[in-house]
Amino acid sequence: MWVVPESAIAGLMTPEAAFDAVEAVFAAMARGEARNFPVVREAIGHADALYGFKGGFDASGLTLGLKAGGYWPNNGKHGLINHQSTVFLFDPDTGRVSAAVGGNLLTALRTAAASAVSSKYLAPEGARVLGMIGAGHQSAFQMRAAVRFGDFERVIGWNPHPAMLSRLADTAAELGLPFEAVDLPRLGAEADVIISITSAFEPLLMDGHVQGPTHIAAMGTDTKGKQELDPALVARARLFTDEVAQSVSIGEFQHASAQKLISDADVTALGQVIIGRHEGRGDAEVTIFDGTGVGLQDLAVANAVVELAKQQGKAVQVDI
Repeated sequence: MWVVPESAIAGLMTPEAAFDAVEAVFAAMARGEARNFPVVREAIGHADALYGFKGGFDASGLTLGLKAGGYWPNNGKHGLINHQSTVFLFDPDTGRVSAAVGGNLLTALRTAAASAVSSKYLAPEGARVLGMIGAGHQSAFQMRAAVRFGDFERVIGWNPHPAMLSRLADTAAELGLPFEAVDLPRLGAEADVIISITSAFEPLLMDGHVQGPTHIAAMGTDTKGKQELDPALVARARLFTDEVAQSVSIGEFQHASAQKLISDADVTALGQVIIGRHEGRGDAEVTIFDGTGVGLQDLAVANAVVELAKQQGKAVQVDI
């Protein structure tokens, strides 16, 4: 078994490699060559933590495995980030474990890559203003990926706790872009692409906030009850996601679905756009990508990083 520790990931996985891996796995899902297994995600009744498993099998890349981990909201007092996970890969021919990979940075990179892939295919033409909702740990990764694969000229942002906006300002400065903190009505009116990455349990971005051609990447909702968007906004948009069943059950579209404002048939897997079976944005004013986070994304980036680690002598081989 190969082991790639968390400490080695930053020197191995690039945003470009994460983007390519996520785009490819979305396409494989759309072609029916890859499938995700049912998600297990539970409150464990200790440390306010959510813990679970996401797994799947990609026959096109012969990638089989799972990610185990979750969200520990009190990890700051331990000097750790709240999201903790490890990816395990298995040999699809024998079932033997083939790799264990630190999943914290990989999760941030693949989540950012997913929203960037959605913007590539769904953003309005000439998108220049990036709107950020949320300033937590993953927001910097989201901004870097969006700017790397887009052509933005400025960034505007909002966060429930304004003191945290310095993370967005610092990241924008690192990218050479001006940043301005704004309220949500202004963000919805001015941003061409909006990325929401919060842990909210009630809508933040309302239908009336969003004006003009806009693409929204809703990346924060991955659990029953979480919510970032007004269901009325979801109902008037053209809807895309990583996996439809997951989106309407634990993703952002769960609320509009429960209220019968949308049906499963109103939601399209992004992979269908990537492989040319769906027109994508078309004449829609607003598009929304619900990034619920699927196990196949984790497996794709983990598999890529294992190969890079082996090539560069940064993977450790152990017998089990």
